[in-house]
Amino acid sequence: MATQKKTAEVDYSMQEKIVALYELQKIDSQIDEINKIKGELPLEVQDLEDEIAGLNTRIINIETEIEELNSLSKQRSREKDQAQMLIAKYKEQQNNVRNNREFDAITKEIEYQELEIELAEKRLKEYNAGMKVKKAALADAQSAMAERNMDLNAKKEELNSIEAETADQVASLEKQAEAAKTKIDERLLTAYNRIRRNVHNGLGVVTINRDACGGCYNRIPPQRQSDIRLGKKLIVCEYCGRILVGGDEE
Repeated sequence: MATQKKTAEVDYSMQEKIVALYELQKIDSQIDEINKIKGELPLEVQDLEDEIAGLNTRIINIETEIEELNSLSKQRSREKDQAQMLIAKYKEQQNNVRNNREFDAITKEIEYQELEIELAEKRLKEYNAGMKVKKAALADAQSAMAERNMDLNAKKEELNSIEAETADQVASLEKQAEAAKTKIDERLLTAYNRIRRNVHNGLGVVTINRDACGGCYNRIPPQRQSDIRLGKKLIVCEYCGRILVGGDEE
């Protein structure tokens, strides 16, 4: 809003706007150079944060699975205890049967409960084996997370140190950039920022260098060079799309 208001109050010529664009490019290039000092640190920090978030999710999932296995083990243990109690009860009843039919019926109940105990013991072994595997996976994930946290803290400390050293310089350059933007209308700024995003070196505005575009080095016809130096209209390179301006002395 501040940029729009300023350009609306002062009717800057196209030449002034182009000069301001070139100044903005030089300022942005200085900021880019400072950011290069950081290298891959910002990306490395982001990657580590993403990896730690993934490990944290994995740890939570494993802990949930261990808790589920633990709950199932307790349930099976209760079922086993209950079956043992029933067997003891049925055996006591066998001593008071009145005929063979009752004896056989109770015997079948005892055999059924014995099978239930066998099944419960089998499941308990499976759950215990599963918990051992899950606990080992949990330990590995926690160890990896501890290592990643150490790496992250080291990277953040290095990044913060660089940012602290360059903070004043960046703040000064950003202030200069805002001043330059007050002379440039929103449409030109949008075009400039779009070009910067689409080129590998961030140069959206380049000068004529030895009769060629300073961005892609393709030759520029003499008449077009003359129009660029006059600065009466915005001219872009027909090959790379960068905004073309004369040199500093012009």
